Amino acid sequence: MTLIYVRKADETDQSVIMQIIDNAKAFLKSYGSPQWQDGHPNAQMINDDIVNERGYVLVVDNEIAGYAAVSFEPESNYKQITDGQWKRQTEPYAVIHRLAISNEYRGQRLSKIMLSNLISIIVNHQFVNVRIDTHPLNKPLQGLVASFGFVRRGQINVIDKLDPIREAFELNL
Repeated sequence: MTLIYVRKADETDQSVIMQIIDNAKAFLKSYGSPQWQDGHPNAQMINDDIVNERGYVLVVDNEIAGYAAVSFEPESNYKQITDGQWKRQTEPYAVIHRLAISNEYRGQRLSKIMLSNLISIIVNHQFVNVRIDTHPLNKPLQGLVASFGFVRRGQINVIDKLDPIREAFELNL
């Protein structure tokens, strides 16, 4: 049996995490998405995630196979939403950012395991609203979040030099 779990990232994980992020950038670029093509996420962002205890790694048989950040703070980019609205506009929410799986593990449905674990972590922090955003061309992530019951709520803008438009999704438990 394969041992799979999620744990907090630490500083010793950063080089592997950056390799996973770089793999994800290339994957997004391969199908024409401008998401993550302007230099972010970068090593400083990942370091900030780790220092602020927002970074999580997916571990498969003692190897890091994925990365994501979870924030329990309000997201400034989520204040203005167009083409819809948040269902629970005034309630606290957690945000999942930078979800990525290593090339070596892509196609094994590990993103489902990782997302499930992240939702469990969020619920353990007493949050029942979860938000995530992605570029309109990122159909793999959109399909993943839809399979968990996330609902598209509209569009937001993020800081991105190439294309700031993101589809915004929300899960209400």
